[in-house]
Amino acid sequence: MLLVLMALASIGLMSMYSAGGGFDGRFADQLRNYGVALAAMWLLAQFSPHALMRLAVPVYVVGVLLLLAVELAGITSKGATRWLDLGFTRIQPSEMMKIAVPLMLAWYFHRHQGWLRVRDFVVAGLLMGVPFALIVLQPDLGTALLVFGAGFFVLFFAGLSFKLLIPITVVVTLALGSLVAFEHDLCEGDLDWVILHDYQKHRVCTLLNPGSDPLGKGFHTIQSTIAVGSGGMLGKGWMQGTQTHLDFIPERTTDFIFAVYAEEFGLVGNVVLLFLYLLLLIRGLTIAANAPTLFSRLLGGALTMVFFVYAFVNMGMVSGILPVVGVPLPFMSYGGTALLTLGCAAGILMGINRHRTLVQT
Repeated sequence: MLLVLMALASIGLMSMYSAGGGFDGRFADQLRNYGVALAAMWLLAQFSPHALMRLAVPVYVVGVLLLLAVELAGITSKGATRWLDLGFTRIQPSEMMKIAVPLMLAWYFHRHQGWLRVRDFVVAGLLMGVPFALIVLQPDLGTALLVFGAGFFVLFFAGLSFKLLIPITVVVTLALGSLVAFEHDLCEGDLDWVILHDYQKHRVCTLLNPGSDPLGKGFHTIQSTIAVGSGGMLGKGWMQGTQTHLDFIPERTTDFIFAVYAEEFGLVGNVVLLFLYLLLLIRGLTIAANAPTLFSRLLGGALTMVFFVYAFVNMGMVSGILPVVGVPLPFMSYGGTALLTLGCAAGILMGINRHRTLVQT
């Protein structure tokens, strides 16, 4: 796993170097971010699953309290209230919930293993729904969906019945079909979607028709898909991407770094990147499958699938098949908080594997 993560980090640094035009402040900051994430990963790898179980409830409670504090006294920036000022630093409590929620749910199902009832899944749904709702209110739908996904995978691996998933699948399919069929009417400027903010509505509508606002809401999607497509089979070569170096790709060191990579390394490079992520998923799921306790299996499986959700959503966003949301590409995008969260998840998986020996009783 460490070798795969090092390969992803190396590719990320290469892409960042190209996107930034060489060594700059962000490149140096990212090296520091990798160092912090590596230290956190090493530290958490020392924790046994039993120690993590003891931390599950306190970490979850503290996380929820911090989310409530954000609602009461959070810092607002760019129309969203997502941060807390602690005096010496600013934190984003929603990030820690990506670890705290699967940790808490794995602890809950471990405590109730042997005879799971529908009531247990309802309680688990409430434990997942509270932080999800608080994050949506910020508003931060992208992070809320990641937190929901992390919790959902715990429920799924714990034995959530497919019969309960069928109605949800039908509703989602009908909703998406209606959205595509009635796009013109639903995307009118004065129509209120109620459950979504205006900027979230515009993101969905832009996905369906980027050309409706090519220099505004649709600019990100149009330019990123041009970059991905223009890479061709072998790419234009490192540091040779025209979309990148002519400043057409927005946020090219963070959420859209995949567009930079795809333009310069082409389809072959993309296949290599997908193969690395596949190796990461296989290794994570193998660790989860071989874990000795239900807690370890649920937590390991859910955290591994978080890597999948990150990669799938980011690549889908950059490729124009999903709405633009603030989800970075795992271990490649610039940023400290998300990289720290992913490093913690990798460290927990390594800890599960390291302490997999169970005393027979």
